[in-house]
Amino acid sequence: MLATSLLGRLRRRDPGDAVLRRAVRLTLVASVVFYGCRYGAGSSTLATYGLFGTIAAGSFAQLPGPAPQRARILVLSLPVVWALIAAGSLLAWSTWAAAGGMLVVGFVVAFAGVGNPRLVGLASAFQLFYILASFPPYQPDTLPERLGGVTLAVVLLAVAEVFLWPDPVPVSYRQRLAEAADGIAAFLDATAERLTDPHAAVGDRNARRERAHDVVAAIALNRSPPAWAPTAAGAQDRALRICGAALREVLADADRLAADAPPEPIPDLAAARLLRSCADTTRAAGRSLSPGAPAVAPADLDVAVGRAEAAYPVGSGQVRDAPDVPRLCRDATALSLADQVRVFVVGSRVATGARPGGDDDSSELFAYARRSPWTLYWWQFRSHLAPRSAHLHSSLRLAVALAIARVAAGVLELTHGFWVLLATLTVLRTSAADTRTALRPAVLGTIVGAAVSGGVMLVVDEPIVYAFALPVTLLLAFGVGRLLGPVWQQALFTVLLTVVFAQLSPEGWRLAEARLVDVLLGAVIGVLAGVAIWPRGAGHDLRRNATRYLAASADAVEQTVQAILGDAPPPAGALDRVRRRMVLIDSSYCQYHSERHDPHRQQVNWDAVLSAGHHVVPGAESLLRRNPPGCLAGWPGAATLLRNSAGRLRSAYDALADDVAHGRASDREPFSTTCVDQLDRIRPLLGGADHQSVRHLVEVDRWLASLADSLARIHPPARRR
Repeated sequence: MLATSLLGRLRRRDPGDAVLRRAVRLTLVASVVFYGCRYGAGSSTLATYGLFGTIAAGSFAQLPGPAPQRARILVLSLPVVWALIAAGSLLAWSTWAAAGGMLVVGFVVAFAGVGNPRLVGLASAFQLFYILASFPPYQPDTLPERLGGVTLAVVLLAVAEVFLWPDPVPVSYRQRLAEAADGIAAFLDATAERLTDPHAAVGDRNARRERAHDVVAAIALNRSPPAWAPTAAGAQDRALRICGAALREVLADADRLAADAPPEPIPDLAAARLLRSCADTTRAAGRSLSPGAPAVAPADLDVAVGRAEAAYPVGSGQVRDAPDVPRLCRDATALSLADQVRVFVVGSRVATGARPGGDDDSSELFAYARRSPWTLYWWQFRSHLAPRSAHLHSSLRLAVALAIARVAAGVLELTHGFWVLLATLTVLRTSAADTRTALRPAVLGTIVGAAVSGGVMLVVDEPIVYAFALPVTLLLAFGVGRLLGPVWQQALFTVLLTVVFAQLSPEGWRLAEARLVDVLLGAVIGVLAGVAIWPRGAGHDLRRNATRYLAASADAVEQTVQAILGDAPPPAGALDRVRRRMVLIDSSYCQYHSERHDPHRQQVNWDAVLSAGHHVVPGAESLLRRNPPGCLAGWPGAATLLRNSAGRLRSAYDALADDVAHGRASDREPFSTTCVDQLDRIRPLLGGADHQSVRHLVEVDRWLASLADSLARIHPPARRR
């Protein structure tokens, strides 16, 4: 019954058998390499580096993509692995030389992930290769054997990834975006139908709306594993993140239109025609994200927008005595929605490898896509070579901790000193909270594993027994242990190391004692480094960048309104500041996404924070294109209304920035965004105004209201009581 219960628990934690398949692959490769090198070739050096090469590349390396892609990454990483092992072998003659090399290697390998956080999956494996080679004995003449063992392990593991029970490919972010686009397109069709016939198919419309919200929620970065999320600095990953933000704004505008449907049917409504065109374009752009699908150009959408704008200034074109403000409001929302659809279309083109052309120049959001990949990565590196960069802090923290651990292991002349560095590498995280979380299972698991290993080695001292036990302990450590949790994983990994070294250099029960002492020392060093050296992680950097980002967005909104009122020049500089700070907060969030977060604090809706700026930039650009600077000059009533709205919005931005910066929750009054309320606000101003001026006023006021609505979707963190 106990075995059945344990098996059922394991199956529930690994429903697709992905962990089990990976453990079986690693066990087979490690067993073949170790047995072949230790007992076939009779070389302990080959066996050691072959086994640890398999463990480092198969367990410590967290690689994204399907099996062929992971195999290709493993093989292409071999030159770096050879260089690290050669450097470690040549520096092993001196503790201080090895520690200096560890400082350099630890920093360079960790900081290399700034351009592509998914490279962090290789960082631990790379560091482990240097760590293993940098310890005595100093035997540079064994370098060919060391490189041969690692090469054999990596190549066999790459072959096994492709041919031995390859993992099923999870749903990619591109697939999530395509599904979200399809769901939103269906909702746009239903919204267009609601505008022309408010009483038709209410149940189907609600079902489409619910599905649209579900699929859009699925494109949040925190819903994707870090290895699969589009978090790199390259043009395609940036475009995918912009596409996600654009779809969230499209859904928000569609919700506003659905709520503002006219009470009676309007058969021929410009907003409805534009929505249908947006639905078709969104659906096609989503499908273009699939491999081999043709790209979608924004030309058809531009034609539909032009037709809507032509019908826009005077509403129906027949009523001349008073402007139809609710209809103008719906038209303004539909045009705002179309602007975001256009951003999604251009983003999908960039995400599939195309460079923006003449038809894609309407927004500077994609100006980066005209740069080479090396330029983009250099910008990313340069932006983080700053004293306040969280990524710089975490890389330096790790490098210093590993160097200190290497000095401690060398000065104390520990027999298996690399276990000290391995424990430091296991415990140390990017924040003190994360480090504390990793400490307990590492120490407790090692104590349990050392006790079990010591007891077994007191009873059994025949190496042949441990040779037969190796495959079982491999499967337990990397299969069962990973499924049962960190304590079990650490305990079973300790047993595995005991089984391995009992065959390489039998030391009896003192091997378990050495393992326990080394892990405790490494854990202490990791904790001290995590607490003493920049302990706040990427969360602090993200909050600071978010504060500056929101302040820049508020400035851009105010200057846009002032330009339309004729009080200031076009806000080109302010919009450019928003774009620059958008890059910084985007990068901070990508690093924050890979961290473990404080469970006692509610998390900010960071996707909504980023979307707020994405709404400001293309919204202001489109607004100024249809409403040129100075178009509302000379209308005092409109100026007063818009200045008041912009002032309230500025206060909302400032309050939110303060909440995010200090981790407070505050009650912000909702800002109504319905066309009925908008009509109530501007009705007193309509006396002698011409239709064109009313159109400008409606669109600017509607833009401010939608920005306020986007802020209402951002929830600051609140401490749980």
